[in-house]
Amino acid sequence: MVKSILFVGVGGQGIILASKVLTEGLLKFGYDVKMSEVHGMAQRGGSVTTQVRFGEKVYSPLIGEGDADVVVSFEKVEAVRWLKYLKKGGKLIINDYEIYSLPVLIGKEQYPQNINEELEKSEIDYKLFDAAKLAEEAGNIKTQNMVILGALVKSLGLENLDWESVIKDVLPEKLVEMNIKAFKLGMQ
Repeated sequence: MVKSILFVGVGGQGIILASKVLTEGLLKFGYDVKMSEVHGMAQRGGSVTTQVRFGEKVYSPLIGEGDADVVVSFEKVEAVRWLKYLKKGGKLIINDYEIYSLPVLIGKEQYPQNINEELEKSEIDYKLFDAAKLAEEAGNIKTQNMVILGALVKSLGLENLDWESVIKDVLPEKLVEMNIKAFKLGMQ
């Protein structure tokens, strides 16, 4: 059976790195894996998505609307924007974090205020948590991506695999310890 994971967020949040760690780990543990990434206006705070599909045999990296087993949102508005990709009965993992777009910053638009309430009313299986707080606990707010990845790995039931060795293989040595700590905090 193939699992489809859609990562969504804003440029600079480490979405591509988190996807790479997941992909490298899944390959190391014997899965067939396909990954696709879309950068959009990533350097200007625009939307970034990556699609990771894994299983015994995967033929395409692309996830269609209503096909994602899990949508992992690094930012709250992005969760709403990409919700149509979540399959019925799928899981939504949301970082309770807000990044304001330029139109919001200059007062031309307002950041949606009722995202949490709308999710409460929905029938979606979701987990909303503060990855920034856990990342700060790990030593650096920039490790939010590893916190979120840890939460994803736990939700997929893949926590028994040796993710520490994967993080060591992918990240520069000076960043490994802090990112492993962040990953473990996310799994909790």
